[in-house]
Amino acid sequence: MDNHDASILHDTAVYRAELVRLLTQRFDAPGTYETAIAPLHVIRLDGPSELIHVVHRPALCLIVQGRKEVGLGDERFLYDPLNYLVVSVTLPVSGRVLEASPEAPYFCVRLDFDPAQLTQLIAESPLTGMPQETGRGMFLDKIDVTLLDTMLRLVRLLDSPRDIGMLAPMALRELYYRLLRGQHGHLLYEIAVSDSQTHRVTRAIDWLNRNFTEPLRIDALAQVANLSNSALHHRFKAVTAMSPLQYQKQLRLQEARRLIINEGLDVSSACYRVGYESASQFSREYNRQFGCPPSKELSRLRQTG
Repeated sequence: MDNHDASILHDTAVYRAELVRLLTQRFDAPGTYETAIAPLHVIRLDGPSELIHVVHRPALCLIVQGRKEVGLGDERFLYDPLNYLVVSVTLPVSGRVLEASPEAPYFCVRLDFDPAQLTQLIAESPLTGMPQETGRGMFLDKIDVTLLDTMLRLVRLLDSPRDIGMLAPMALRELYYRLLRGQHGHLLYEIAVSDSQTHRVTRAIDWLNRNFTEPLRIDALAQVANLSNSALHHRFKAVTAMSPLQYQKQLRLQEARRLIINEGLDVSSACYRVGYESASQFSREYNRQFGCPPSKELSRLRQTG
């Protein structure tokens, strides 16, 4: 390691230590917290978590302390305070916190993206010389001092509510700018530009999220995206690591599990509510996805409840 790299590691450690101090003071118990800065959320855990499945909206996720694994399709992303995670399109993912304790809690700062702000910034400062290939809708990148500094200023604003209205928009704009100018900035650029291939895929993604209980016709979905059937399949898988059918299945299974666990719906009702026509197929796919059949999970919940 040369002196330059050592200096960067030292500086990022100083910023992270200050972020940990501020977050520990303000968020003193496990939970997911909204803040006075609308797109900014803070997650604290005091121990490793079980594997959870969620539909992740576009966001920047910055781990300040701890370590986490996130799954997308068959891919796994392991990240810690040396990296940040960007989810650029809506994706069904799995995740679990690997390192956390009461003495050293897991802290993650999540910034939900505002597509309108991204589009405006791109219009004012267009990027040139970008790769044309469609990339993953989720990626890791190395954290740097400039990004940490901007995030630290945002978190500090939580202690100065009167300043949030004036200063938070400028800090958020700077964060977007840093991300757009980063190594993977072209992926964010692609989702915001209306005539790009990736933006067309996001139309198909949005349609699936609104209509996942309906039967899937690839030709109709291709029309929504304004792509040929083959181009849709290729581009969709490049962005999401799944085919449209696999993506729809993930949405259906996650919603069925939510209905069973959170709303107490019986297995049969949940199965048909999310669009399955075969209860046996639903049970097989649920078991494959979550590690146990839905009937067994429902029985376990009744016993513990």
